[in-house]
Amino acid sequence: MKKKSPGAIVIFVVTFTLFAQAVPASAQDLAWWPRRGTIRSPAVNVAGQQKDDFIKPSRPTVAEPADIQKAGVLQLEFGLDAGFDAAEFRNQQTTPLRLRFAATSRLLLAFLIEAVKSQVDPTGKRMTGVGDAEPGLQFVALKQADNRPSIAFAYFTKLPSASEKKGLGSGRTDHRGTLLISKRLHGVNLDFNAEYLNVGRKDSDRRADGGLFAIALSHRFGSHFGVAGELAGQSLEYTMPRGLYPFGAVTYRVNRRLRFDAELRFGVGGEAPRMSVVAGVVIGVADLYGK
Repeated sequence: MKKKSPGAIVIFVVTFTLFAQAVPASAQDLAWWPRRGTIRSPAVNVAGQQKDDFIKPSRPTVAEPADIQKAGVLQLEFGLDAGFDAAEFRNQQTTPLRLRFAATSRLLLAFLIEAVKSQVDPTGKRMTGVGDAEPGLQFVALKQADNRPSIAFAYFTKLPSASEKKGLGSGRTDHRGTLLISKRLHGVNLDFNAEYLNVGRKDSDRRADGGLFAIALSHRFGSHFGVAGELAGQSLEYTMPRGLYPFGAVTYRVNRRLRFDAELRFGVGGEAPRMSVVAGVVIGVADLYGK
């Protein structure tokens, strides 16, 4: 097992220090709001999302929110994930492209594909092609309120569109079922995911069962900048090799339809990449229902 990178410790100390400072500040603002007309708290709906937000990003964290965007909104997410020094590759670059459409206020339809996947194996040979695709859906069972979190369930299946011959995929169909819980507390968003994984083994026709967990905290400062911190881990290879992944990110909201993110992810475990650099964008494409 590889030693934990000192950078992981530093970035998490900084990120959660910011969270610790943000929570008391938010509570103080709320306490003074009734008496000071010059301070206005952002309008927030019952789902804990600011009313002027058109999108509900699922990236950059592994943990996805239980809440979804307004019914009819088509959301596009695109990014670059560059990982280094893993058991199966020296370096790897993927460009995940995800479409998320809120068919109703409780039902989300999603489709993910690694548009380009390129990696250098331990011998120094590079292979490039299309990665795996993953369609799925999410149902919001309980919407967030002041006294309760939002709870949702999701199912996704990974289709083997990546080349097994090139070593870009397992050539097997995989499945994951997810419990999603989200809550907004004093301006800090908490997202927790627990997943059951069922994957096809690379070395045989047998299948394996495993699990994944992810807990993420995020906070937006003012109208534009935000930070996020996460700890995730998985017992089987699914989208990423098995391992433990601490993570820190910075986000920048341009407007209600556009947000950028940049982050560092560190891997702990013999199969996990030691470090990954991640960046991406979330775009609110259109409101197809026009409401």
